[in-house]
Amino acid sequence: MNAPASNPEIGLSVATPTVTTNYHDQGAGDPVVLLHGSGPGVSAWANWRLTLPALAKQRRVIAPDLAGFGFTERQDGAHYDIDGWVAHLAGFLDALELDAVDLVGNSFGGALALHFALRYPNRVRRLVVMGAVGLSFPITDGLDAVWGYQPSVENMRKLLDIFAYNRELVSDELAELRFKAANRPGVQEAFAAMFPAPRQRWVDALACAEDELRELDKELLIIHGRDDDVIPMSVSLRLLEITQRSQLHVFGRCGHWVQIEHADRFNRLVGDFLSEPAMGDA
Repeated sequence: MNAPASNPEIGLSVATPTVTTNYHDQGAGDPVVLLHGSGPGVSAWANWRLTLPALAKQRRVIAPDLAGFGFTERQDGAHYDIDGWVAHLAGFLDALELDAVDLVGNSFGGALALHFALRYPNRVRRLVVMGAVGLSFPITDGLDAVWGYQPSVENMRKLLDIFAYNRELVSDELAELRFKAANRPGVQEAFAAMFPAPRQRWVDALACAEDELRELDKELLIIHGRDDDVIPMSVSLRLLEITQRSQLHVFGRCGHWVQIEHADRFNRLVGDFLSEPAMGDA
């Protein structure tokens, strides 16, 4: 494992069976793993910079750059799909010698969390998903724009406007910063290979089977922004309907950036959920 670099997006690194993985590791206690979304130029730090220190007050919090994203190693000609991302996450947990963890997944990361829990039920304690793909739905214009991003500062600014309900969080400086992150060597090439048009097929590929989700025997906190233009709230409502041990929290005046737009409330909600007795235990 390497020491952190001066760039806050670069944390520690560990070799997994497929790629060397960049990750952040803070706090102590039972481990919780944060899984980021699939926006252009995304990294674990970009998604979770406000969540990591808050949850680390009571837990060990680990946030990896998933295969193909951030500062995790990218391999020429790599093929990206849900099976590969599940395998990468399993190998990452093995490398850190973590048998069982809580998972918190944002958007694409929420879909990955659900798939991982279905395939490795003994390795997951509790689940939090926010604005998760999770189930199949007609692709929104917002998600189509995210996955179809073409590099420019102007296009990045348009995407940030889609993500956030509160436009005060979006600035030209932030757009420039995220454009530069998305434009590092190899980053856009990997991103373009993940979700080429037509993109409805990638929504369907990330969706879990409803019959399998009905059998999911995990405490599940579902979070959604009421004004999300990327993933419709109907997805989370349906997920609530078909899962056994779930609860849904909706944030008003909130887009696809719950963990940023309502950071303090989000962190309290997730922290309380991860520490409270399981349903039926109290």
